[in-house]
Amino acid sequence: MSLHSDGLNESPVNPLPATVMILVLVMALVEGAFMLGARGIIGGPEAIGWRLNAIQDYGFSARALAWMVETGTLRGDFLIRFVTYPFVHSGFTHFIFAAVMTLAMGKFVGERMGQVALVILFFGSCILGACVYTIMTPDAPGLIGAFPGVYGLIGGFTCLLWLRLGEVGAQQAQAFTLIGLLLGIQLVFGVLFGGGPDWIADIGGFVAGFFMSFLLLPGALLRLRDKLRRS
Repeated sequence: MSLHSDGLNESPVNPLPATVMILVLVMALVEGAFMLGARGIIGGPEAIGWRLNAIQDYGFSARALAWMVETGTLRGDFLIRFVTYPFVHSGFTHFIFAAVMTLAMGKFVGERMGQVALVILFFGSCILGACVYTIMTPDAPGLIGAFPGVYGLIGGFTCLLWLRLGEVGAQQAQAFTLIGLLLGIQLVFGVLFGGGPDWIADIGGFVAGFFMSFLLLPGALLRLRDKLRRS
C-alpha cells in the first residue's frame, strides 16, 4: 500500500483504527485500576500493591528468558510476559506518554499497513525488543511499558517515509530524523535524571519494526532489494 504525500499532515488522533483504540484502552484500564486501587477506591487494602504485583507477575524478566535459554525449558508464565509487559507502566506519566505515542504512530501506520499488520508490528517489536534487551543486559531489572512497541511503530513510520522519499527521488536519510530526535531527547534525559537500560529494548523495537515493515507492506521487500542492488 502506497504512502500518500499528504499523509504527514493528517490529524494523529481522529479517526483512529480500532486496533489502536483497543491497545490504548487496555493500557488505560490497567493504569486506571492501579491508580484507583492505590487510592483505596477499589480492591480494598491489598489493591495498594497491585502495580508492584503486576510488575512482578507480568513484567518482562530478562533473567527468566536467559534461564529458559540456558536450561532449554519453556514456561508459559514466563512466555506470556512478552505480550503483557507493554500494558504495565511505572506510573501515570509513563503511561500517558506511551498512550499518546501509540495513538499518533498507530493511526499513521495502521491506516497504511492495515490493522492486522499494526498488531503484528506492535507485538513483534515488543517481543524482539525484549530479546535484544536480554542479550545485551541479561542481568538487568525487569522491563515494563509499551515503548518497545511504540518504537516499533516508529520503525514502521520510518519505513513508510523511507519508501516514499525514494519514490520522489528525495534524500532517504531524512526518514530517520524522528528516531534520531527521540533518541537524542532520551539521551539528554538519561544524563540529567538517570535511567536504566530500557532504551536498549526501545532501539531493538525500532529496528524490528523497520525491517518487519518490509515484510508487511506489499512490494516493499522488492523495492528494498532493488535499492540494495543499485547501491
